[in-house]
Amino acid sequence: MTSDFATDPTTLLGYVENAVIEDELTAAARDRAEDLGAAPIPASVGAALSVFARLIDARTVVEIGTGAGISGLWLYDGMSPEGVLTTIDIEPEHQRAAREAFRSAGIAGSRTRLINGRGLDVLPRLTDAAYDLVFIDAPILDAPQYVVEGIRVLRPGGMIVVHGALRSARVADPNARDAETVALRAATRTIAEDEELTPLLLPIGAGLLCGHRSRTPVEPPA
Repeated sequence: MTSDFATDPTTLLGYVENAVIEDELTAAARDRAEDLGAAPIPASVGAALSVFARLIDARTVVEIGTGAGISGLWLYDGMSPEGVLTTIDIEPEHQRAAREAFRSAGIAGSRTRLINGRGLDVLPRLTDAAYDLVFIDAPILDAPQYVVEGIRVLRPGGMIVVHGALRSARVADPNARDAETVALRAATRTIAEDEELTPLLLPIGAGLLCGHRSRTPVEPPA
């Protein structure tokens, strides 16, 4: 007989969140993030990013929300050795902390493209179908716009990953109509209804909404 403890969802999710152990460099970056109030992603999300990048042999990655560089360190861990990370954040202090984290990890400066600015101002200027992986860790209310732009810049065979897809506790309540819940549902629906994307929703961190783009474009019906 299975015990209640073993089947309790909160207990199981807590076990998942604590299953990943970060190295000293990432732990130091996490301390800097907390000092800056940069809201770092949990290690479980970082590990997922590393696995995704490795599986698709990511060479060009763009992230919205540099923070103190924790997500960047995890992305570099899985990226191709010559891969380049384009990372966008509106806070200069965050990007200075991220640069320090990348330098401490021995990542060549030529592999990092730091852009200071608002994501919704910068992302639309990026080239169509130019990135293997798009990671979005941005305000919930802007999620639908980020998803649309993220899909646009995604290469065939690439992945889009959005952190915070379950941040609204009411997202599963069909009667909920608050702005954040509506925005998250719209972002999820955009990925689910795109015929070139295979959707995936993972209950780690604040929820990971993912979409893997087909390597072969889907032909419209005749």
